[in-house]
Amino acid sequence: MLRLNFWVRRAMLWAAIAATAGAQAQVQNFPNKPVKWIVGYPAGGGSDFLARTIAAQISVQMGQQVIIDNRPGAGASIGAEAAARSPGDGYTLFTADNGVLVYNPALYKKLPYDPARDFAPLGLMARAPLLIVAAPNAGIGNARELLDTLKKNPGKLSYGSPGNGSPHHLAMELFKSRTGAFVVHVPYRGAAPALQDVMGGQIPLMMVDTSSAMSAIKAGKLVPLALLSGKRIPQLPDVPTMVELGYKEVEAYAWQGLVVPSSTPRDIQRKLSLEMQAAVNHPAVRKKLAEAAWEAVPSDETLMSVYTVAETQKWHKLIRERGITLE
Repeated sequence: MLRLNFWVRRAMLWAAIAATAGAQAQVQNFPNKPVKWIVGYPAGGGSDFLARTIAAQISVQMGQQVIIDNRPGAGASIGAEAAARSPGDGYTLFTADNGVLVYNPALYKKLPYDPARDFAPLGLMARAPLLIVAAPNAGIGNARELLDTLKKNPGKLSYGSPGNGSPHHLAMELFKSRTGAFVVHVPYRGAAPALQDVMGGQIPLMMVDTSSAMSAIKAGKLVPLALLSGKRIPQLPDVPTMVELGYKEVEAYAWQGLVVPSSTPRDIQRKLSLEMQAAVNHPAVRKKLAEAAWEAVPSDETLMSVYTVAETQKWHKLIRERGITLE
């Protein structure tokens, strides 16, 4: 019996060594073909811009093309489902934002994916402050005029967002909760069509991320009114924050993290995380993101997990208080 146990232990040892060697070889050879990056929003929006900017640098670093695959719809749930069902081999990445990881589980009774079970976080990439803008023909020139107009005309004004359950939609619910304003939500399929209608004067207001709005603001096609960030941003130095206007708890960002299917080997997860962080920290990438009003916040998987938990506690409380559901 002792002799048998010896050989069993010896076999287990060699199996462990072989598995370790195999894993190391797998990481050393990774990637040996193009990598797919799923984005749950349309091409041309802020999420698409961020992914393409970072993917281009990762392609250079890894020597393999990283291809963006846009799968818009259902609050990015379509893209999330596609990513969750993909093989866990490291060749599928997914942009997981606060909508996918935080809001959707509270807004829908049933989802085609489970954020905790199906995804492994690689780290945060960047975030963009959310901003209330007005159409040039709306007759609202600044934040005080906005608050006064909403107070005097409850329910008569509408605002656009990239969609139900988006960070922009929830940010306006936070704004409404803290200010007592009543403004009607008009959801769109993505930021681009909503922006077109605001610039064209079809709707007076929009909650938008700064990254999507900056070019239109610079061209005078949108009027920036108030930021939902902790402090003013360099790109819009004259635009006040809601904190400055007397509302201390009105802070919201559209943030983006990177995840892979949870079955992806840990060594490959770690390699991809390091590649992403290096790409976001590259000077040319940081410059391009800053010009588009994205704040680079590269982190590892641990910090992303901690941040997601804190965001979940904050926004699930608001969703319960406001009785918001998308079923």
